[in-house]
Amino acid sequence: MTEMRSVELFAGAGGLGMGVCRAGFTPLAVIERDNYCCDTIRENQRRDLFPLNDWPLVQGDIRDFKYSRIRGTVDFVSGGPPCQPFSLGGKHRGRDDARDMFPQAVRALRELKPRAFLFENVKGLTRTTFATYFEYIRLQMTYPELVVKRDQRWQDHLALLERHHTHGSHDGLSYKIVARVLNAANYGIPQRRERIFFVGFRADTGVEWAFPDMTHSREALIWDQTRGGYWERHRVPRKQRVIPAMTETQQSLFARTPSQPWRTVRDVLSGLPDPEREPEASSAYLNHRFQAGARTYKGHTGSPLDEPAKTLKAGVHGVPGGENMLCRPDGSVRYFTVREAARLQTFPDDFLFHGSWTETMRQLGNAVPVSIAHLIASDIRQHLVEASPRPRQ
Repeated sequence: MTEMRSVELFAGAGGLGMGVCRAGFTPLAVIERDNYCCDTIRENQRRDLFPLNDWPLVQGDIRDFKYSRIRGTVDFVSGGPPCQPFSLGGKHRGRDDARDMFPQAVRALRELKPRAFLFENVKGLTRTTFATYFEYIRLQMTYPELVVKRDQRWQDHLALLERHHTHGSHDGLSYKIVARVLNAANYGIPQRRERIFFVGFRADTGVEWAFPDMTHSREALIWDQTRGGYWERHRVPRKQRVIPAMTETQQSLFARTPSQPWRTVRDVLSGLPDPEREPEASSAYLNHRFQAGARTYKGHTGSPLDEPAKTLKAGVHGVPGGENMLCRPDGSVRYFTVREAARLQTFPDDFLFHGSWTETMRQLGNAVPVSIAHLIASDIRQHLVEASPRPRQ
């Protein structure tokens, strides 16, 4: 297999990095600041869990990292810059938020000159409020060598980038970029998680690329629950089945969908004992302990068992929509265990999270699902392999 070398920024608990490594990239540096996330990675390294066992973890502020430490060519850079400046649950300060790390993502492109990159962030970045700054981010990634000057307003730098972009010919380092909001449920993740993904290929690679086609759909799930074998597979008694209503037109359309059904909470939790009702059996699983205190109120209702979960959030008791709770068909609720939340984020069952339930749920809420990272990174890698040979330094 052709060796592909990568650098992981803002690694968090390792969801994106695991997917990238499974796609065949070898990390030269995995950089993360947070103590708890680094403890989680180190814990799994001590347990010799692939692919974290060989990660060159660097704990520290990305702003202090010297890319001169990395020798030779880098094929791929990936990461999820902190989302709080753009999150619906944050203060929406964007560029004025000190946690905005997109400038550091651009610095990595400028100094490492990777052949391709993948960055992920919250859908809130695409809101009208941030439309101008979204374009600024995209143009900075396109022309990372056009550096903002000291004391220069970002709006003035944006105007410079726009003029350069419309000039026609472009010398120096540049990237061809596509950006799209993806719903993870459409790619087999048991969670309706919408995130913006930026993918760029260095212009001299000549790569033409588009996001992979969706593999799963809501329509296929409705068909499976009305005419397929969903309830029988899960051995749900008829009186407990919640069968979606479907018109004759929908029946005709849904029957022909080529995609697979959305994966539901029931699908992904299959085989796990209920931690509230079977605590002893649950203790055989890592991070699978009952957390008391869940309750419902208006707008805080949890994730239905027979749908993909709501988007896991990097919060717990105060999460506004009850996203981190399971809602059973009888209306009762409980918090997801860390293990259950990890399955919703497609982490393997032998991945051990370090810290309290509150802290580990924060790590999971911030994570990129391993499977969608693997899917996108695999497609990127395949295009790099098929592209012209990379230059050697």
